[in-house]
Amino acid sequence: MEFLTTKQVAELWGISPRRVAILCAQGRIPGVVKVGKTWFLPPDVKKPTDPRMLHRDIGIAEK
Repeated sequence: MEFLTTKQVAELWGISPRRVAILCAQGRIPGVVKVGKTWFLPPDVKKPTDPRMLHRDIGIAEK
């Protein structure tokens, strides 16, 4: 199976490679593999949702 780098995924998702690496380190992306200092992601990986957006989407006011 061929994997994608954080830079490749960042371009697909429109975010920085550093943010992709943080999501990998937090365990929010399934199927990632770390080899040395480099994260590798499966080619069919989906961008995780941002939990901060849940309140805005359903109309609940934040305190």
